[in-house]
Amino acid sequence: MNDPRRVVITGLGAVSPVGLSAEESWQAVLAGTSGVGPITRFDSEPFACHIAAEVKGFDPEGIIERKELKKLDLFSQYAIVASDEAWKHASLDSAGVPAERTGCIFGVGIGGLYQIEKYHELLLKSGPRKISPFFIPGMITNLGPGNIGIHLGLKGVNYTVTSACTSATHAIGESFRMIRDGLQDVMVTGGSEAAVVKLGIGGFCSLKALSLRNDDPERASRPFDKDRDGFVLGEGSAVLILEELEHALKRGATPIAEVIGYGFSCDAYHITAPSPDGEGAVSCMKMAIESAGIAREEVQYVNAHGTSTEANDITETRAIQQVFGDEHSSKLLVSSTKSMTGHLLGAAGGIEALFTARALQDQVVPPTINLDEPGEGCTLDYVPHTKREASVDIALSNSFGFGGTNATVALRRY
Repeated sequence: MNDPRRVVITGLGAVSPVGLSAEESWQAVLAGTSGVGPITRFDSEPFACHIAAEVKGFDPEGIIERKELKKLDLFSQYAIVASDEAWKHASLDSAGVPAERTGCIFGVGIGGLYQIEKYHELLLKSGPRKISPFFIPGMITNLGPGNIGIHLGLKGVNYTVTSACTSATHAIGESFRMIRDGLQDVMVTGGSEAAVVKLGIGGFCSLKALSLRNDDPERASRPFDKDRDGFVLGEGSAVLILEELEHALKRGATPIAEVIGYGFSCDAYHITAPSPDGEGAVSCMKMAIESAGIAREEVQYVNAHGTSTEANDITETRAIQQVFGDEHSSKLLVSSTKSMTGHLLGAAGGIEALFTARALQDQVVPPTINLDEPGEGCTLDYVPHTKREASVDIALSNSFGFGGTNATVALRRY
């Protein structure tokens, strides 16, 4: 049996609440910049929550033809633009890689909620004749990777992972396995989401999951802080180009980081709440470490799921302590970039893996902003307020989602 192939990241792209490119987003989180503000997409007055982490100044023209835009839900527009950036960043636009050996597995948690809301309103107001033929292909989740495939000419594997807030991390992990096992040479992966619409805000408000710090939006997302009161809904897309190492080096690409492990599990506990003992989170982190063939003591940084909710933050802290033990967990750097981007739902694992890769490349850990006083049981080093230069060779990126689904990817400095 052949040895597993090594997998590296060779390109990054992003459309996020803190920037319209991967580089702009990375520099913003290093500066501790919040992307949270008042909702501008609709009148939020009837809702309890009036804040979100919206993408600002997005203009897809130049990447997507104007006549195509009306066919695409916003989540697909974000996905196409971010993938275009990542593809060019990896210099694949001129590489001539075989289309059949290049695929896309992409995370989308909800899909075209804007299209659903728009056409339901039109149906009630004007009847079924007003429903566009582009409604169904616009809103279904697999048109995230489907549209990426069409845009970039990818003819390999192409499908969506929909696993709530774990979607993009599962997509990255499955893409990693596709290359490691020799089924593909290049994968476009990550996630996209655009749920800052009335139905999205209303649904999460009814769950009492959102922060109601409406008078101070930039300080509303505060993972691990004692005054946290819920997450802030975010949106956007992040794309990573994964590539077999020798394939990348042969064409002269410069690896950003290496993907070395992947873990997954299910709590089998509750539809929205994590298992209080963190059993599922422990299991998937351990699996990622074991699949990477490393010792737990080699991990120096964890980009936490860190949602700023009472249930997640203490459970994830306990899980990290169980995985790494008291001695090593006290030395770990742990941060939640959701404190700045808000929670991108199905795209969260994509933007967080991107930030983790850049942390390894630049040897600097992004902060957890708004962490003024850790909450009860939140006892790790969460890199509060300010970025920290550090020697980081191996890092984990965690994602946990509704239904008890969990995933972790392990990355190594290249």
